[in-house]
Amino acid sequence: MLTHVVLMRFTDPADAPEAKRRLEQLPSLVREIESMCVGLDVTGSAVSYDLCLTTRHASAAALAGYRSHPAHRALGDWLRPRLADRVTVDYEQAAGD
Repeated sequence: MLTHVVLMRFTDPADAPEAKRRLEQLPSLVREIESMCVGLDVTGSAVSYDLCLTTRHASAAALAGYRSHPAHRALGDWLRPRLADRVTVDYEQAAGD
């Protein structure tokens, strides 16, 4: 199992709830997503990002399929101009962990 984590900081933090809404539509469109969790920051600290996205994928190939899926690419086109910063981590996790 591969876990994909993305932290996003928006130029205008008011865009984060709309990004969350749009991201949460992806699992019904992209079969390579095993599960998804999207959370908005609630503390607003100086080091906080605005949104955390976590997706799980059966394999690296499934993650690649998610990244290249037209629905994901279209959402990226909407997101990119609104982002001040973004960081990602992809890690393997044994089933049941």
